[in-house]
Parts: sequence; C-alpha cells; structure tokens
Amino acid sequence: MNKTEKRNALVLAGNEIKLRLMAERTATCTPVHVDWVRFTVQRRNLQAPSVDYLFPQPPTGPRSTSIWDCANRHEKLARLIAQTPDCDSDAAAQAIDLACECAEALGPDYAVHPEPRKGHDFYRFRFSIERTGVEVGWVGFQASSDSPRQKAQAATVHANLYGAACTFASRGWNDRLATVIEERDGDLTRCDLALDFFDGLPGGMERIAADYRAGLCDVGGKRLKCNLLGDWCNIDANRTNGRSFYIGSKEAGKQTNAYEKGHQLFGIEAGNPWLRIELRYGNKLRELSPEMLRRPADFFAGASDWHLSMLALADTVQCIEKVKCRGRLALETVEAEVTRNVRWLRQTAAPTLAVAIQYLGEEKLWELLEGCSLPGRLQRFTPDELTRAFDDATNKSVGCPGPAFVQPQPLAA
Repeated sequence: MNKTEKRNALVLAGNEIKLRLMAERTATCTPVHVDWVRFTVQRRNLQAPSVDYLFPQPPTGPRSTSIWDCANRHEKLARLIAQTPDCDSDAAAQAIDLACECAEALGPDYAVHPEPRKGHDFYRFRFSIERTGVEVGWVGFQASSDSPRQKAQAATVHANLYGAACTFASRGWNDRLATVIEERDGDLTRCDLALDFFDGLPGGMERIAADYRAGLCDVGGKRLKCNLLGDWCNIDANRTNGRSFYIGSKEAGKQTNAYEKGHQLFGIEAGNPWLRIELRYGNKLRELSPEMLRRPADFFAGASDWHLSMLALADTVQCIEKVKCRGRLALETVEAEVTRNVRWLRQTAAPTLAVAIQYLGEEKLWELLEGCSLPGRLQRFTPDELTRAFDDATNKSVGCPGPAFVQPQPLAA
C-alpha cells in the first residue's frame, strides 16, 4: 500500500468513526460518549458453567449423540485440557459466558473467539471479543502467578472493552452493559467519557492551556497536575504530530486528556479541527457506579466547574453527578474513630490515667505501655492520618467537661 492509499484508508476510517459518533449523539440526545469500559466480577457472583458449554452437542450426522454420551464427555474434556493447560475449566466457562454477554450487549456485529488466548494484566488466559475479526475487548480469567495478591485475582473474572468496541456498538449498549454489571454485582474499574467538538473548540488547545493557567480547571481550590505532549512550539504546518493536554493523574482516579482527535484520525496534514476532551475515571481512590454508562454527561458535568463549562459550549445542560473520592471517605472514617477513642479516654480512662501519671511518673508509665499495639479500630490508618485526626479531636474537646476527678490523698502512714 503506497502513501496515497494509506492516506485514503485513514480518511475513510476517520469518517466512519465520526459518522458513528454523530449518529449516537443524535439518537441519545447527549454529546458525551462512553469510550472505554473495564469491570471486574467475583466468580462467586457468576453462574455455574452450563451443561451446553461443558457437554455440547456434536455436529449433526452419523456421530450425533446425546450430551450425556460418555465419549462426548471425554472428547469435551480433552479439548478443554488441550486448549488451556493447567486451566480451571469452571473459570473458563464462566469467563466465556461473561464474554458472550458483553458481546451480546454490544450488538450483533460482535462475537467471542472460541479459543482462549494468553492473558493480559496478570490474568493467565483471555477470551477475545471481536468485531470483523479484530479484537476490540477481552475477558480475562485465572491468575498468572501464585502470589497472595494473585490468588485474590484468581477469584475474579475481568472484562476490558476498548474504545473501538464502544464506538461501533449498537444503540442502547450502555444500558445493556450496565445491567450486566449490576446483575453480577461487578465493580466498574475504568470508564472513559468523551466530549467531541467535531468543528473545533473556540480557542483550540491554546484556550485549554490558558484555562488551566487561569485556575479554571482547579478542583476544590487545588491546582491539579498537568502534562503536555506533542509539539506545542510549532503551531504552523511544520508540526509533525498532534498535541495533548493532560489534567489530573491516573493515581488519583481522575484524569482529563484534551487532544487533537482530527490529527490522530486523519493525519496532521489534513488540518482537521476535531478536538476531544476525554475524562478518564478509574477506581483508584474512587468507587465508580455503572450508572455512569447510562448518564455519561451527568458524570462528565460533575467532574468540575470547567467540565461543566465545556458541556455548555456543546449547548448541553446536564444534572451534576459527582464521583466521591475514597480519600475523603477515609478521612471521615479516621476522624470518627479517633473522636470515639478520645471520648473514651476522657470519660472512662481519664481518672485511672491521672492516678498512673501521679504515682508512677512518666518514665515508669512509658515502661508499662512499651510494646502496646494500636487499638484494633485504629490499626488500618497511617500515622499521618492519626496525627491529624487526634489533633482535630483534642482541639474540639478542649473546654468540654470530662468526668469529675478527685485529687487522690496519700495513704496514712
């Protein structure tokens, strides 16, 4: 394929993606598109392998037999062992069932490759979900090692659906997939929400950088991390690649990538103005709800005031749905536990502690307490979290009356 043919193929593929996204926007009346989905399900929440999977009917013809035929069972068992050495056939059956459910949710153009392949992301095996013979997602099962952490992973099955799977899925796939996750009590681990400006964003990438410098992208009064990729110095035709502006971090579970989608799909020489703002939610420090699949624009709007303003540029007003950070929930928990501990110290242990300090002295008291571990309720928190929480709890308790304490009198000689 020569350069012109590659260029034409690139344009055709880019136009197809654009038409699909525009059709979805018209059908759903929302400009925000779900572009990537990952979720994990505990094996105990999945159905047991079906009889039809374990003992399928052989092809019709002279060898047609019952599924309970002994030879048929042995043939099936031998095939499973040959396909996946050291494979748990129950886990394989559950994984392929989940893969088939995902493919069905995506639409009739999707199918599951029948043979298991080498796994990804520390899963030993995977079943590929394909469209036109190309992998657009997979379902992984079994752990790649016997480490303690991997043993916990072995008890799960994980689904990963790429952007290509989401882009070409049939109408209503979001609802269907969300139902699959909810019915199996799955954990959504990644969800990318994309807002496309097909004709360009007023001010372009420079406007996004200016918004960041002006503090418009701040969240909770804090300036998030940023990272610039691509050629930001040569803004004319001399540029050889597109630009990306990252806000936030994957470690925090929320990262926004604004990039020149038109340059990615059509080539930079085409000068296509298409700009995408992609909000990437992860389950690090956050709990993601499958409802994100049903109402992507609401969760996009809830990311920050800046994200809401970008939606306004797309002539869309949405309900604001925030994704709470686990860090805040943990902070509330440590404060509650420490406050309870300080209250017990003041109301129950204070008299005994005062007597011990008076008659034992500080040195002997510390000898008595040496080697004591933290109370069970406080062992799950870090020293920094406990320090801050105890400072806050003791400051709040200043002036609060404790139990009446009578100065002990020396014993008579």
